[in-house]
Amino acid sequence: PPPRRYPPRMPDMLRASVLVIGDEILDGFVQDTNSGWLAGRLQALGIPLDRIVTVPDDGGAIGEALGSELSRSRPRVVLTSGGIGSTPDDLTFAAVARHLGVGLVVQADIEARIAGAVEWTSSQGMTLSLGHARSLRKMARVPAGSYLLGGARGVAQGIAVDVGGGAGRRGGATVVVLPGIPNELRRIMLEGVEPTLLAGRGTPQHVAELTHPYPESALNPVLERLVAEFPEVRVGSYPGPQCVVRLQGPPERVEAALAQVRAGLAEIDADASAAQLRAGWRSRWD
Repeated sequence: PPPRRYPPRMPDMLRASVLVIGDEILDGFVQDTNSGWLAGRLQALGIPLDRIVTVPDDGGAIGEALGSELSRSRPRVVLTSGGIGSTPDDLTFAAVARHLGVGLVVQADIEARIAGAVEWTSSQGMTLSLGHARSLRKMARVPAGSYLLGGARGVAQGIAVDVGGGAGRRGGATVVVLPGIPNELRRIMLEGVEPTLLAGRGTPQHVAELTHPYPESALNPVLERLVAEFPEVRVGSYPGPQCVVRLQGPPERVEAALAQVRAGLAEIDADASAAQLRAGWRSRWD
């Protein structure tokens, strides 16, 4: 199929990057569900997502990826997922601070939550060593200048730190550090990130989908015309037993493009070989 065509970038439009952190994902032990969910939320808000990058639990790799995403057009929000727990491989806070050239400071609210968790654990009859308690308090050491985001229920908190005045400014960016636990990440995103950083900043796109039972290449001439005639519409084609054509953009233009796809399919349906083509394509998926 023809390559997807993206609408022209507006210089002041807020854009996003997602940085997923974790050896367990790169090693294939854990399937990353956070990035797909975040992509869906950004799409619903109309905020373009430029990259999803996955890196290991390594401070240098985290800093390198963060620098790459912050070098893209601004204003920008960089959402990170994972690596903010109490174990030795949880390096995200330190890596973000190092890359931004700031120190780590104790965040009082997080420290209070950790103290409560330590107290509760002791009340259950488990004796915590000084080393154990110290490792837990590591989670309260966040990059200087960061601020808490609402929505967290557990000890691991979401924080944000502004760069160049923050994502609210033309040349600014905000790094949002989220826990990797899916239910915690989603709650913080919905209750803490979207209302404070993302609400009203995007332009939701009209999305139209159409399925058909033919090889996706059967519509290539139609899709190529769409790319040329509707530059403001994203055109995507995805093969399967029922191929999917997805169009995104301004409502009137999307619907006009969709009408052309339907007309192209009607021509194929009217061809004498259509039934044989449908059956042959279906057999490839059985």
